[in-house]
Amino acid sequence: MSVRDSYIHTMHACNISYVTQAIVNGFAPLLFTECFKNAYGLERGQLDPIILGNFWVQMCVAFSCTKLADKISCRLTLIIGQFCSAVGLSLMTLLPELFPNPLAGLTCAVALYAVGGGVVEAVTSPVVEACPFKRKAAAMSIVHSFYCWGLMIVVLGSTLFFYLFGVDNWRALALIWAAVPLIDGIYFMFVPMRPLISDGKQGLGNIGLFRIPVFWLMAVMMLCAGASEHCMTQWASSFAEKELNIKKSTGDLAGLCLFALLMGLSRTLYAVFSTRLNLVNCLIASCVLSIAAYLTAGLAPHPALALAGCALCGWAAGILWAGVFSMASVAIPLGGTAMFALLALPGDFGCGLGPEYVKKVSSFFGGNLNAGFLAATFFPALMLGCLLYYKFGYLPRHKEISPRGIPEG
Repeated sequence: MSVRDSYIHTMHACNISYVTQAIVNGFAPLLFTECFKNAYGLERGQLDPIILGNFWVQMCVAFSCTKLADKISCRLTLIIGQFCSAVGLSLMTLLPELFPNPLAGLTCAVALYAVGGGVVEAVTSPVVEACPFKRKAAAMSIVHSFYCWGLMIVVLGSTLFFYLFGVDNWRALALIWAAVPLIDGIYFMFVPMRPLISDGKQGLGNIGLFRIPVFWLMAVMMLCAGASEHCMTQWASSFAEKELNIKKSTGDLAGLCLFALLMGLSRTLYAVFSTRLNLVNCLIASCVLSIAAYLTAGLAPHPALALAGCALCGWAAGILWAGVFSMASVAIPLGGTAMFALLALPGDFGCGLGPEYVKKVSSFFGGNLNAGFLAATFFPALMLGCLLYYKFGYLPRHKEISPRGIPEG
């Protein structure tokens, strides 16, 4: 087995880690409408802060990883993160019963598994970037596509489980999902890894990155990428139930699941054709399509067309997150693990800010999610502006960066 072949196992472990990320972000929202109401008498409005809290914890963990991963190694950081996710998902079945206030117990469990989500987001990408593969952008897109496949598995698997065993048995399902990060944490103990920056070079560190203007441009784009994606993932199911009068199982499958399918296909197809495509142009087209998708979801007069808009958001947002990571690795070659962790911060902030922004706008208009989706066009529009500046303003003044904006190696 060649050295490069041995790193295939590293890629597999990283792929599974993004399935963990999908479980962390996607499982609890599926329980909000009926399961937690039946079990603990909690309404959706009481549970919404958990979504924001999940991403705030992920942000704090991502920031901690800028130093932690270099001190104790990416391997150990990932192992700890996966085990935290496994324990948090398991305790979600227990803590609400043990705490006087079930919401407090649920919040503690979510905070614990969010630690694992933050580690995955901050450390997995630099591990992939360090692998000895020629097509770095393709590898990055593939590993991020497993978030989408994981989200599909969570939605389909949970829907099937609830159909067969009933929603009241959700605790057993939580334990099943907890096995995924547990197994992956063990897998990470044995796969090969190598440093992102070799040849004795030092990474820029936090202060060095903060002094580079293009880092801040990438940070804004990461925020927009996270928001563009999660404005839809967190509200698609509720939108289908409330605004389109579609039952929960159909809404989960036709809205969220189709969203994840198209997002995964987008990332996978980009990986296949990455050598023929201009990444910056692809990102620009994705932002334009994302704006059109949110407008369709918000304005469509027919439920089927509105659901098509929800699903189209998945295709449009597919390469945004991984694409910015690939651009940053070229624009800031000495960014190191700290760069990926710091960029995950605004990304996670966008993941939490976007759904909350949709909620506030919707509430202002009497709980109308259509209005929230129309307002969500702000995020892909802002990212589009940043990309146009990068392409026509920044790149012409920095000739050392590939004009295609992607790794050449």
